[in-house]
Amino acid sequence: MTYDGAPTLPPPPPLSDRWALFLDVDGTLVAFADHPEQVRVPPRLVDRLALLSESLGGALALVSGRRIETLDRLFAPRRFAAAGLHGLQRRAADEPVPAPENPPMALQAVKMQAKTLLTRYPQALLEDKGEAMALHWRAMPEAAADLQAFAMQALTRLPGYHLQPGDHVVELRPQHADKGAAIEAFLSEPPFRGRTPAFVGDDLTDEHGFGIVNAHGGISVLVGDREVTRAGHRLADIGAVFEWLGVAR
Repeated sequence: MTYDGAPTLPPPPPLSDRWALFLDVDGTLVAFADHPEQVRVPPRLVDRLALLSESLGGALALVSGRRIETLDRLFAPRRFAAAGLHGLQRRAADEPVPAPENPPMALQAVKMQAKTLLTRYPQALLEDKGEAMALHWRAMPEAAADLQAFAMQALTRLPGYHLQPGDHVVELRPQHADKGAAIEAFLSEPPFRGRTPAFVGDDLTDEHGFGIVNAHGGISVLVGDREVTRAGHRLADIGAVFEWLGVAR
């Protein structure tokens, strides 16, 4: 599939009540923080998403690398359909959170070794996602090379796992999970089925989603100025996303 230069991409068309709307979270709806737990979702965003979900007949879903349990906490008191852990988890708005899979013993060993490595980089972070893990260095950029090298070496001990780079982060997660597969699954079910998909995201992890949405003739929207993407549209930043979504100032 051809990749295009993001700065030349047009803005997305106005929202339509015939869409199925899929939204990444970090970097798209909320700004990155040094620690993922420091992120806060403004109530005005939660309220607007609730109204949009109602106007779309419930065809709105959050598609994130975070666990669904964390998304529910961030967007409380509202509860949206969601895909967590890049699609490893998936849940309709009225369903319980799926039970977690048991991570392989080798992953537990890698997490322990990562904690030892991070004693050299106290401002870097291991995010334990259960079946997956992420190493963050936003607050300590000098840790990037060592953490990336550690993740690449650890991957050799994790059959069936994939190394996913991101914005100041690298993640080890099961190969069968990605945001595109999660969106595809939602589109096969009501209330998403039969609608035109639209997906908004900012990071490399969102490219799978853009590809699936494009294949369905939908609206793929990159947030930011990354130059290589499958997306067909672009919004400059989170503020532009809020304006497009109609979030109150």
